[in-house]
Amino acid sequence: MNDLKIAIIMLGPPGAGKGTQARLLSSMLGFAHISTGDMLRMAIKDGTENGIRAKTFLEAGQLVPDELVDAIVYERLRHSDCRRGFILDGYPRKLSQADTLQRILDQDNVQTITVCISVTDEVLFVRLGSRWMCPNCNRTFSEELSSGTLKGGCDKCNVSLVHRADDSTDVIAERLKVYHEQTEPLIRYYQERGTYIMVDGDQVPAKVFYAIHGALEERMNSGAAKKRE
Repeated sequence: MNDLKIAIIMLGPPGAGKGTQARLLSSMLGFAHISTGDMLRMAIKDGTENGIRAKTFLEAGQLVPDELVDAIVYERLRHSDCRRGFILDGYPRKLSQADTLQRILDQDNVQTITVCISVTDEVLFVRLGSRWMCPNCNRTFSEELSSGTLKGGCDKCNVSLVHRADDSTDVIAERLKVYHEQTEPLIRYYQERGTYIMVDGDQVPAKVFYAIHGALEERMNSGAAKKRE
């Protein structure tokens, strides 16, 4: 859309559809999709030192310590596929992480756009309780949003889907509690910086994407115009 380097930060509670929308945006814009959750789950699957450290936090529905996540993200942003722009899915999740990220982005003069997908807790409980995941590619599927397409297997990898360990009722409640206490304050943080966009996530994914795409196009074109002035 323009020649600025863009960082798109996806905000929203667990189950809001951040991963789905980030993948769609990545495909459309050609930006790297950086999912801290996927990176941590892969580290757990591979049995790495960081994965072993992160496993107990993830399975309890708690946030992984800052120093571990910050290191993983910082290393990832140095890859060549982030040169034009990138989409952060699952990071930052609290104010201390946001401050660390902002210092990194300011060094590179990166334009930040924050997209928050808003969904009520009641809807999230239904979504997360019926969510399935491909153990190979980590894509998620929901019986509620994917009725008619969910057939017990990943259409890309052709393997059986599984329930995520952190989608049990007790863990869902803990994850939402952590979100409201630690991540929700980021809304005000990014509102004050003029980078915040809110989209209604209580609709089918295609409509959510259409709303995000329109808002992003307007914001990114506005940023390009200011740069030319």
